[in-house]
Amino acid sequence: MLGIKKDQCGRRRERVFSDLCLVPSLAGVLIFFIIPFAIVIYYSVIGNSITKEYVGLENYTKLLHNDAFIKASKNTALFSLTAVPLAVVLPMGLAVLLERNIPGKSALRTLFLSPLMVPSASVVLVWQVLFHNHGTVNQFIERFGGQGIDWMNSGHGQVVIVLMFLWKNIGYNMILFMSALCGIPKDIIEVADLEGASSLYKFVHIKLRYLSPTILFVLILSLINSFKVFREVYLLTGDHPLEKLYMLQHFMNNTFNSFDYQKLSAAAVLFAIVMAVVIAILLITENIFGKDVES
Repeated sequence: MLGIKKDQCGRRRERVFSDLCLVPSLAGVLIFFIIPFAIVIYYSVIGNSITKEYVGLENYTKLLHNDAFIKASKNTALFSLTAVPLAVVLPMGLAVLLERNIPGKSALRTLFLSPLMVPSASVVLVWQVLFHNHGTVNQFIERFGGQGIDWMNSGHGQVVIVLMFLWKNIGYNMILFMSALCGIPKDIIEVADLEGASSLYKFVHIKLRYLSPTILFVLILSLINSFKVFREVYLLTGDHPLEKLYMLQHFMNNTFNSFDYQKLSAAAVLFAIVMAVVIAILLITENIFGKDVES
């Protein structure tokens, strides 16, 4: 009986100690995330920071009728819908290719990972040299009889940004997929080989199912990184770029500079809600798709 009481006391002390270890992390989340976001929500429902009059959803209504916000949202959505799927499909294809015994595998890995070591300012400098009105790409096009394009001041500007985004992120995502491919049970692949399964069948019905958690992670990571492309676009075009390159981050940055905190807070809350919904949909989809693998 005494031994049972000692075990209970020991477990209680361990639980208390583990709870105390969580306190610094919980305090950090509370101070740096939850409280600031609560303040943002508060600013989004008041008229101004002086009178602090409650206006409900008025700021959100004005925001949804703001031409600059609508333009920035459309451009950001178009960029993410284009760049994020490519940032998942291309690295996965490269990972499957490099899984095979092909010559120069190590050199290819290094080649695709090298952009991670290049600072954003240097990346922008290289892209300016390539896609300037009289840059390398236009010189190459004109040499073969084509017409040069003013890439950054035309509707082709997003193409440049998508290529830059892929060049910067494709290597890291490829390594994640290669690591996931190494974790697939070899005995399942061997059984499929004995049954005469084709490479396409093995990829769709075996590898793709085991890759579903990694696909989800890469999707979320690429989605977050797609909203960070503002740095490169800002260095290329400044505060007020051409209409096609005016991103949501430009709108928020310019709104902050004009001290319109109510509009900025409303935009931040809407952005957080959209991101939460998108990630929830991805989590539900992955749970349905990968349930049989986990079981």
